[in-house]
Amino acid sequence: MTVSILSTFVKPMHPEGRRFVAIAAGLTVLLFLIWTPLGWIGLGLTVWVYYFFRDPERVTPVRPGLMVSPADGIVSLLEPAVPPAELGLGAAPMTRISVFMSVFNCHVNRLPAAGRVTKVAYRPGKFLNASLDKASEDNERNGLAVELADGRRYGVVQIAGLVARRILCWTAEGQSLATGERFGLIRFGSRLDIYLPEGVEPRVAIGQTMVAGETVIADLGA
Repeated sequence: MTVSILSTFVKPMHPEGRRFVAIAAGLTVLLFLIWTPLGWIGLGLTVWVYYFFRDPERVTPVRPGLMVSPADGIVSLLEPAVPPAELGLGAAPMTRISVFMSVFNCHVNRLPAAGRVTKVAYRPGKFLNASLDKASEDNERNGLAVELADGRRYGVVQIAGLVARRILCWTAEGQSLATGERFGLIRFGSRLDIYLPEGVEPRVAIGQTMVAGETVIADLGA
């Protein structure tokens, strides 16, 4: 029973978060020495930092052709849009699904569908509220173009936000990843855009809650 309760609240932490938790913990000790109530505030901050960098295991659907959400969060936009030019996906509009992550969501990003990464492109930019439509064009971003086994391609773009100031991507061009495999992380709130291949219909709605690596967003074989 105790193990079950612990597993509910205690999740694995991504290595990227270790130094941030250490900094928060050190600050907490200092605050306790200054004034106990401040120390409790620092402890709460330390717990939040740990929680932010949590990296729980996810159960990805095994049926071939399913695309899953690359991020935890809420579907904030669902519309046709031209993908970022640097991804080389063409100038024709593709169906774009935007998943907005708050500072309370898990921020480890996962690949929507298995394939070979043909392009990784970073572009510096602004730090507007990631929930705004123009954030896709103006904000700092890092995009991946992915080629499926049948030759079709799609895009997934990490977008920095008002608070997020650091996009991490540990995936290289030419690398092949499985559906739901981790490819990056964004610190402290942001957004992921997914550009679906031509003819693929989304299976989500605006306002729907997404779970990275688990929630199905489209069926490539439909």
